[in-house]
Amino acid sequence: MSRTAHHRAAVVGTGHRAQMFTRALAERPGHRVAALCDPSPTRMAFHNRLLTEAGEPAATPWEPDRFADLLAKEDIDEVVVTTVDAAHDRYIVPALKAGCRVVTEKPMTVDAERCARILDTVRETGNTLTVAFNYRFNPVHEKVRALLAEGTIGEVLSVHFEWLLDVRHGADYFRRWHREKQNSGGLMVHKSSHHFDLVNWWLADRPQEVFGYGRLGFYGREAGERHGLRRAYDRAHGAAPAADDPFALDLAADDTLRALYLDAEQDDGYLRDRNVFDGPVTIEDDMAVLVRYTRGATMTYHLTAYSPWEGYRVMFNGSAGRLELEVEESRWQPPRIRITSGSGALHGDTAAEHAGGARLTLRPLWRPPVDVTLETAHEAHGGGDPRMLDALFGSVDGGAPADFGAEGHPTATERDGALALAVGLAANRCFETGRPVGVRELVPGVGEG
Repeated sequence: MSRTAHHRAAVVGTGHRAQMFTRALAERPGHRVAALCDPSPTRMAFHNRLLTEAGEPAATPWEPDRFADLLAKEDIDEVVVTTVDAAHDRYIVPALKAGCRVVTEKPMTVDAERCARILDTVRETGNTLTVAFNYRFNPVHEKVRALLAEGTIGEVLSVHFEWLLDVRHGADYFRRWHREKQNSGGLMVHKSSHHFDLVNWWLADRPQEVFGYGRLGFYGREAGERHGLRRAYDRAHGAAPAADDPFALDLAADDTLRALYLDAEQDDGYLRDRNVFDGPVTIEDDMAVLVRYTRGATMTYHLTAYSPWEGYRVMFNGSAGRLELEVEESRWQPPRIRITSGSGALHGDTAAEHAGGARLTLRPLWRPPVDVTLETAHEAHGGGDPRMLDALFGSVDGGAPADFGAEGHPTATERDGALALAVGLAANRCFETGRPVGVRELVPGVGEG
């Protein structure tokens, strides 16, 4: 605890995802957002409005190059990192060295060198790093974890996991900074780290070897022209060809997106509404991966970023039966929608207009299948966000951080972040070489212990 009555927090990176943390800290007793850090004064001013609307004092805005001064002069003991993925380590490492508790958005970072730097700093300082894998806190995913841990299907021998991003959510990764692999690590790192972490957690095991293929087959200029989908504009705002393009994002039509991005372009030149069928795009949109785990189980995984519907299917084959989960997050997408999320989010914050359901089926050997009762929600990432925030910062009524029990606690550490990252990095290496990659080749020591 700092010398004041509150944990003094700094939120680093003030884009749309950071709103969740700014609001959460503002409404929880014992926490105060004392500093904001971002290249854009406009975005920081937006977050300060969130604070004052919550009855909290405005935080001091800081430029990224002065982060070390921020930590010292603001007496910070809690840091939340929500920047562009490739910059996470720039703030995690000095915050750990300063003795702060650090929470970072996933992925922990985007390459092996940055990962090693973070892990070395944790070991040297003995300090705490938490990776915000909110999917672990989804009650449906916790139910799967419990059934597998109880041995309901015996020893898990294989997993098949298919994740589908629809053409609204999937396209969004190709409009913004994620479209360049140097910023995001590609979807194998930025998006699939969620899924790789889930499987690591569900199996209570470590990935050992990875093989995969990936390509850019739908988005980008070449594919867009090949499929007759490309229209001639660089960014959507002010472009006539984008007016009726279902793949275009209208920043001016949503108050939050306009305030966070369109109005902030004067600060850093960042364009949030690029043409998904124009360059540069250096990430893949269709990826197939095979993973072998240390105890022998295998996982086949496929991510499609241009699907008509959004959701996932995951099946576990065991020595005593099979467990099947299917979740429809959106059954289809209309060509034009109005964003109804107050945070300006295109996915996850609120339920999709055409949301489907979730089904969990247990198929034991020699017995009829059983439909497992589920607690489901489509908003707030399946109900995971508020439960994660309670676990990280305590409840809004001042209660202690949520206690999930010692068995299978969903809070993720730097080791969990590294193991999920390692699968994505290995997959990216496979895409380049066409050869299997051992996890320890990329992140030494992460597959041990």
